[in-house]
Amino acid sequence: MSRASRAPRLRTRGRSLRRSVLAPAAGVVAAATVGALLVSNAHGGRHDDGRGQATATATATSSRQSAATYPGRVGAWESAMSAGGPSFRRQTVRMVVHTSVGGSGLRIKVSDLRSGRPLTVGAADVAEQYDGGRAVAGSHHRVTFGGSRSTTVAAGGERYSDVIPMRVNADQNLLVSLYLPGPTGPSTFHREAYETTYVSTDGVDHAADDSAAGYARTRGSWYYLSGLDVVSPTAHATVVAFGDSITDGYHSTAGANRRWPDQLARRLSSAPGGQRLGVTDAGIAGNRLLSVAPQIYRGPSGVQRFDHDALGVPGVKDVIVLEGVNDLSNDINSTGGPLTARDLIDGYRTLIASGHAAGVRMIGATILPYSKLSPAMNAIREQVNRWIRTSGAFDAVADFDQALRDPSNPGALAPAYDSGDHLHPNDAGMLAMADAVDLSSLVS
Repeated sequence: MSRASRAPRLRTRGRSLRRSVLAPAAGVVAAATVGALLVSNAHGGRHDDGRGQATATATATSSRQSAATYPGRVGAWESAMSAGGPSFRRQTVRMVVHTSVGGSGLRIKVSDLRSGRPLTVGAADVAEQYDGGRAVAGSHHRVTFGGSRSTTVAAGGERYSDVIPMRVNADQNLLVSLYLPGPTGPSTFHREAYETTYVSTDGVDHAADDSAAGYARTRGSWYYLSGLDVVSPTAHATVVAFGDSITDGYHSTAGANRRWPDQLARRLSSAPGGQRLGVTDAGIAGNRLLSVAPQIYRGPSGVQRFDHDALGVPGVKDVIVLEGVNDLSNDINSTGGPLTARDLIDGYRTLIASGHAAGVRMIGATILPYSKLSPAMNAIREQVNRWIRTSGAFDAVADFDQALRDPSNPGALAPAYDSGDHLHPNDAGMLAMADAVDLSSLVS
């Protein structure tokens, strides 16, 4: 019996729900205007449709429309992008991508979203991983863009590939290789991949190599690759996990895909009747809900990047929001002043307004305990968590705080779930978070 099945239960809207899981809210509270909290670059600049047609997406509305452009597609993997990565010149980067859902007709999304100059991709390849940077022989698929092997993506833009005639399973590792003739300038990247990326240094295109011998260096980030989607035989929609380092997977076992969104995908894939939802991870380590961290690789604030990173995912119908602990630990609001509970609540209302305008179900996750918070900040955390649980502003609640806190010290993680820094869950804690999601409360 899982932890979730042993959790206390309560009666809500005529049906039983676990107290520590998703509890449908009583109603929807009017949300604050998105307005000045959003900036156009956070929504993604330009998107190409995979046929060479670029459309401007500088507004929240156009970012939402991009998710509906390809009916029947679901997100299988995502990497939320930031600025400030290394520059590449005549190098191939080979990245490990882990699928959350099986399907066929893959597409990848190449992103120059956070860069200041156009990106040229000389070649791209997708293959099954054998181990490390080695590909399964015979599994390579050449990637094209508008029928061409190469593409140039505008600065601040993204481009989908043509459909790749490849079938994949859920919980499978793929190798996505990009040859970058460069020089690229500072790259658009995802700094904390918790996975190994293989980088060549000899000036040769190694995208279609079976062997990893041409890749002389390794790094721990993803570069210029922001998404992979499929057509699934059973899944009809996507749930996006949106958050900070806890969602990103910090202190889970690197290379093992034990982040809580990975574990949620495994639960979905084992459900009777086949997997009905893909799962993507839009976490960025160090990300804040309201303000921009000094390190540019921490990404735009949550309210700035939400429309692109969450609502722009193909097939999105659910978003689980877990943000706020970095705002608390830095005691800073959107204007640089001291943080209040109302600041965080207004930030959540902004996300809820955007999600509901896009027809997306918004699930609020309570902020996990962190024993190093000051008493004042922990009091704000508790006040915000009460609002998440009781206000009815979110469509449902994932009570991660209750699932992982120490019963004898509610301001701290339970020792069994603490990775050692008292903030980030270990693998067991990540699994407990995934177990705390009531699958029946997701879009069916």
